[in-house]
Amino acid sequence: MFPISRFVSESAAADLLQQVRWRDGVECPRCRSDPTVRNGSYRVYQRDLCKNCGRTFNDKTDTIFAHSKLSLKEWYFTIYVFLRVNTSIQQIEAELDLSYRTVRRRVERFARALDAPSITLSGPVEIDEVYVSAGLKGRERDQESRSRGRGSYDGDKPPVFTLADRDSGDRYVVPAKSVDGSTIRLLLADHDEELLTVYTDGFRAYDPLDEDDAFTRKYVVHGDGEYADGDIHVNTCESHASLTRRWLSPHRGVSKDKLTPYLKAFQLRRELYRKPGDEALKYALDAVL
Repeated sequence: MFPISRFVSESAAADLLQQVRWRDGVECPRCRSDPTVRNGSYRVYQRDLCKNCGRTFNDKTDTIFAHSKLSLKEWYFTIYVFLRVNTSIQQIEAELDLSYRTVRRRVERFARALDAPSITLSGPVEIDEVYVSAGLKGRERDQESRSRGRGSYDGDKPPVFTLADRDSGDRYVVPAKSVDGSTIRLLLADHDEELLTVYTDGFRAYDPLDEDDAFTRKYVVHGDGEYADGDIHVNTCESHASLTRRWLSPHRGVSKDKLTPYLKAFQLRRELYRKPGDEALKYALDAVL
């Protein structure tokens, strides 16, 4: 359900921030000391005084919401519809009657604050790559048409790897500058089993795994019309990659240097799946506090 109550007033938004940020108790953002006392208020936000370093702070201090012209309820609305509904920045701009630049900067500030997912694999693991359009400066129809097939980072079609851990059910989406053996080994490096079973397609970039004692590679050759041989397939990766493309579609023209934050937001969006509205908003706030 849409958490409407959190967008109604600034005081309601401030209450939620206080709940999420200080759920384990108030501590000073500077010295991380917990002996604090209340010290009045700043607008609708509680202000506290650190008894250790003497600094005063409020609920927004040292967060992405500090020193922002946007109200907290506008921040919440932007974060929620961006993640949950995959709303474009242009549409958020229209809904809030703000400038495109203001909304874009806030969305990107939120996305940059997210932690990159830590890849830990238990296996077996599927890995596959997809190429997305990124780096456009202007509308797509104003650009020269791109060649089909495999792309490249320099050609504004950087590769994005999808890893699917069949044991844990975890999915990882990681952009890269190239598709080569060293990049692939780095993505698969952190695994529990001494010998990790890896399922791939027949792309030659995965061939070095055959010579590596840390992996057992099994693959299907799509060029020969082979897409599954029992457990050997990358169908999970391909399905997840289609969701990745769908996520990026409303945000066409994302530049290559901002692709990573947008994909971190996509990763968070998948974690919000099936969470009710209020819980999803709390989860998203917790990810950047």
